[in-house]
Amino acid sequence: MRNMEKLLVVKVGGKVVENASSLQAMLARFAAHEGRKVLVHGGGVMATSVARAMGVDTTMVEGRRITGDKMIDVVTMVYGGLVNKRIVAMLECMGLNAVGLCGADMNIMLSTKRPVVDGIDYGWVGDVKRVDAHALSTLVEAGVVPVLAPLTHDGKGHILNTNADTIAAETARSLASRYDVTLVYCFEKNGVLLDPGDDGSVIASLQLRQFQELKASGVINQGMIPKLSNAFKALQSGVREVVITSVAHLDDLSQGTHLQ
Repeated sequence: MRNMEKLLVVKVGGKVVENASSLQAMLARFAAHEGRKVLVHGGGVMATSVARAMGVDTTMVEGRRITGDKMIDVVTMVYGGLVNKRIVAMLECMGLNAVGLCGADMNIMLSTKRPVVDGIDYGWVGDVKRVDAHALSTLVEAGVVPVLAPLTHDGKGHILNTNADTIAAETARSLASRYDVTLVYCFEKNGVLLDPGDDGSVIASLQLRQFQELKASGVINQGMIPKLSNAFKALQSGVREVVITSVAHLDDLSQGTHLQ
């Protein structure tokens, strides 16, 4: 095993972020983990709700949000403001020294605007190009917990809506040369399920080939596909361990689905 300091990168999303009690429970377990850590959050359902209240239409294509001029304003306010600062405030009251960031802060995460693909223009959506591991590790070494919103920038003054699962994976990958990284995707399910309707059907260990077979058969579908694709990419890039689990098991990472 590499002689490196351990680092925990946790991505929280799904219904956990939308539910105050679930979020509180998750953050308490996150805060209880000793050592260096980074938190990445989503907030898509909340963004849709705020957009509706503001009269901004939401269009999704294969689970991905079309982000036009009005929608990028909404997600910037919700992800970078409402959700991010709420989480930071909660972590501070739990005794952590946290700082809320998006990719534009300290130039931490630079992206390129996604090109039109198969006639689909995703708008202000970013694909991660570079992560400044030095800047992130400087914060971590100072005892600060970075809390990353799912927003990056293009270096030309534009904020870009960026998938939170991707941000977590790219963050973990970038820091894997400096730390012994464990990447955890934490959401409302107990892990990757063979039967979405049965919380007890957790796949304890998942290999890339098995993932591809389950994806082809339709057992693994929708939002779980990009999550796992990013997770396997991180594992293949030096991240020591990747776990997909629930809030209830965040303090016991032997539970959930372990990628191999």
